Amino acid sequence: MFKTYKPYFTQILRLSYPIIIGQIGIVLMGVADVVMIGNINATNLAAAGLANSVYFLVSIIGIGTLSAVSAIVAKAKGAGHSNETAILFGQSIWASLALSAFVSSVLMVLTFNLEWFGQSEEVTLLTKSYLHILNAGTVFMLLFTGIKQFSDGLSITKPSAVITIAGLLLNVFLNWVLIYGKFGFPRLELDGAGYATSFTRLMMALAMFVYIIRGSIYKKWLKVKDNNGGLFFFKEIFRIGLPSGMQYFFEVGAFASAAIMIGWFGKEQLAAHQIAINLASVTYMVATGLSTGGSIAVGDAWGRKNKKDLMMSGKAALIMSILYMGGTAVLFSIFNTFFVGLYIDDVLVGGMAANLLLIAALFQLSDGVQCVSLGILRGINDTKIPTVFTVIAYWVIGIPIGWVLAKYFNLGLYGIWFGLSLGLTFSAVLLSIRFIKESREFDFVRAEQQHYNELIN
Repeated sequence: MFKTYKPYFTQILRLSYPIIIGQIGIVLMGVADVVMIGNINATNLAAAGLANSVYFLVSIIGIGTLSAVSAIVAKAKGAGHSNETAILFGQSIWASLALSAFVSSVLMVLTFNLEWFGQSEEVTLLTKSYLHILNAGTVFMLLFTGIKQFSDGLSITKPSAVITIAGLLLNVFLNWVLIYGKFGFPRLELDGAGYATSFTRLMMALAMFVYIIRGSIYKKWLKVKDNNGGLFFFKEIFRIGLPSGMQYFFEVGAFASAAIMIGWFGKEQLAAHQIAINLASVTYMVATGLSTGGSIAVGDAWGRKNKKDLMMSGKAALIMSILYMGGTAVLFSIFNTFFVGLYIDDVLVGGMAANLLLIAALFQLSDGVQCVSLGILRGINDTKIPTVFTVIAYWVIGIPIGWVLAKYFNLGLYGIWFGLSLGLTFSAVLLSIRFIKESREFDFVRAEQQHYNELIN
C-alpha cells in the first residue's frame, strides 16, 4: 500500500509542509500577543481575548471563502490554462476586497455595540478601541490570504510560509516597541498590539504581492491573453468559497458557544477548557495544512482529467490525516498531565484539563478526517452538501447533545466535550464517505457542464 500511495504522499507533503509552517506562524502571532499583553494586567488580557474572539468569528468567513482560490487555480494549472490563472490572480484580489468590505462592516457594527456581550465597562472600552485598530488591518489580512491562496494553487507554497515567519518576527518586535513604549514611542499598551498587528498585515500583503509580480516562477501563469472571463471567475470564487466560509463559521461558532456554556459551570472549568482547546488547536493546524495540500492535489488532477490521481490524492490525504492525528491521540493519552503542566500549576484546573485531553484524544481522528475531507471535497467543487453536514454535525448533534449531557446527566464541561466529539465523528464519517462516492462517480464532462450551468443561472 505504501508503494502505491508513495507518490501521492510525497506530493501532498511537499505542498502541505510550508502551509503548516505558515499556519503555526499565525498561531504563534496570537500567542505572542497574549503573552505580551498579559504582562500589562488582567483587564487588558480580557479585552484582548474578547476582541480576538469577535474578530476571528467574523473574519473566518472571509478566510474560508478565499480558500476556494487555491483549488480553482490548481484545476486551471493542471489543465495548462495559463490565461485562466492570470485572470484568477486579479479576481482573487477583487474577491479579497469585496470580502474585506463585508467583514469590516460587520465588525464595525459589533464594535459599536459591544455592550451586547455583557462585559464590564472597562473591558468594553478597551476592546472597542483595540477592535477598531484591528479592523483597519482586515483588508490587508484578506489581501494576503487571497494572494497566498493563488500561489498555493500553483503548488508554490514556500513563499507565503517565509513571509508569515518574517511577519511573526516583525509583529513581536513592534509589539515590544508599541505596547511598552520603546525607542521614544508612547506606551500604547493594548492599542499598541493592534497597531503592530495591522501594520504587520500590511507588510505581509505587500511582500506577497510584490513577490508574485516580480517572481520569474510566476510569469508563465500571469500572462493575460483574454480578460473576458473575469466576472465568471469572480462568481466562481464565491460559488465554491462562500459555503466553505460558512463551514468555518459554523465550526468556530460552535466552539465559541461551547466555551460560553462551559463558563456557566465556573471559571475553573472555563480555564481548563481554554488549556485543552489550545493544545487541540495546535494539532489541528497540521490537519488544515494537509487539507489544503489535498485540495490542491485533487484540483490539479481534475485539471489534468486524471480520475485515478483525483481519487488517490484524496485518499492519500485522508490516510495521512489518520496517521498524524492517531499519533497525536496517543501523545494526548500518555502525556496529558505533562502538557497541561506546561500551562498551569493549579491542581483543580490542571486535573480537569488533563481529563479533557483524554476526550480530545478520542476525537483527534474525527477532527483530522473531517478537516481533510472538507478540503478534498472543495478540490472537486463540492461544498454545498458538506456545509449542510457541518451544520447538522455542530448545531443539531454536537451542541444540543453536549448540553443535555452536561446539564441533565451532570457531566458538566465533560458533557460539552463528549457532544462535540459526537458531532465531529458524524461529520468525519459522512464527509469521507461522500468524497469516496463522489470521486468514484466523478465525470469530468458532466462536472464541467454542471459547474458552468450553475454560474450562468
